Amino acid sequence: MDAPANRPRLGDLPKMPIGEIAGLPADLLAVLQDEAEDAAKATRSLADWLNGAIGLRYAERAAAARLAEGKDTGTVRLDDGEVTVIADLPKRVDWDQARLGLIIARIRAAGDDPDEFVETTFRVAERKYAAWPAAIREGFEAARTVRPGKPTFRLTLREER
Repeated sequence: MDAPANRPRLGDLPKMPIGEIAGLPADLLAVLQDEAEDAAKATRSLADWLNGAIGLRYAERAAAARLAEGKDTGTVRLDDGEVTVIADLPKRVDWDQARLGLIIARIRAAGDDPDEFVETTFRVAERKYAAWPAAIREGFEAARTVRPGKPTFRLTLREER
């Protein structure tokens, strides 16, 4: 779309009432949405590049500081001139679900309550649920709640015919 030179630009949108923006022609909304998404991608890319450089600069020092404190993960503070660098390496823990199931069964068999030791979460994949026969789905319906997510709208311009 060749937009007129006087059309609103991304920088104009924060100064415009939302109702005025909603009233813009659909093809202009599509162009603005594409521009906003491109700008967001460029900003994310720039932030990733900058964070990569910061990581390159401080990763070894942070690892050495963690080692000196006797830990593999967590937060350490580094001084670099007038700047304090807070370097965090979060701990991510994954549990083998099948092995946990066996451990829970042993705890229960020993007469203890596994709820004292572990949290149990049940999930049903929505695709699997949708593929089940109706008789099976009916048994699960009382335990199922559907909430709407955040609405999104993707506008695309149709190609001229």
